[in-house]
Amino acid sequence: MPSQLARFTDRCVDLSQNAVIGEPASAIEKGDGGYADWVIVSIHCLREYLNQPYRRLLDILYEMPGIVAKLGLTVDQLPDFTTVCTRKQDLKMRIWRVLLRLSVSLHELGDVQAIDATGFKRHQASRHYVLRVGYNFDDIKTTALVDCDTSVILVIHCSMKQPHDTHVGRQVLTRNLAQLTTITADKSYDWDALRHELRDAGIRPVIKHREFYGLDKAHNARHDENVYHRRSIVEAIFFALKHRFGETLRARTWFGQFRELVLKAAVRNIEQAVRL
Repeated sequence: MPSQLARFTDRCVDLSQNAVIGEPASAIEKGDGGYADWVIVSIHCLREYLNQPYRRLLDILYEMPGIVAKLGLTVDQLPDFTTVCTRKQDLKMRIWRVLLRLSVSLHELGDVQAIDATGFKRHQASRHYVLRVGYNFDDIKTTALVDCDTSVILVIHCSMKQPHDTHVGRQVLTRNLAQLTTITADKSYDWDALRHELRDAGIRPVIKHREFYGLDKAHNARHDENVYHRRSIVEAIFFALKHRFGETLRARTWFGQFRELVLKAAVRNIEQAVRL
């Protein structure tokens, strides 16, 4: 029976090839062609899965000819770690988001979804760099939409600012209506306009009201508590992500940090699938 690492690599290669536009290119082409995008994406998936720096990852892969063969390469054809690092920045964000969406397709989703936010720490940077790029906060606000039955991360949204949860929630949910059946969230997502949009789309919102008036308490009393408290699954997933990959992002640039978070979510989804 194939090892879990072998199954993970097979899934990564398959999803990475589908995430890249057009027919999958050869793993490596002589001349100016270089390594195919799907090879670079697959190597980055393995990096997150094995939780290793670039240089050490390539050293480990050099001793794994069977895993490297799944990438269409021999150990002598492995790219230099600097190539793997540089190429990640060149790949468009669309590829990483498609990879996350494809990783969701490995699971059969349930009827309840939840949304919540947390913060991931940035890699320590010099004061000069912080002022130059305009960092306003030490953490990246990260909002996740998850499936409560499978604990799969459906969508990751990142912000360098600190927008209100209602506005981020509306953006995330209205862009992903096709994946929703019943959505549960805490009081920070209390916005009647959002509830109306969800109901108009045939989605049941189980979002607590902030209790300013007696009517708000009455609305809250009508909620199905068993459904509402399933929102805590998002918090459990955030804890699992930070425990698995660490609370601090390795990338220094803001676009690199966005890519890193989306990649971590996709790797976790794939990892959950190969464990079944």
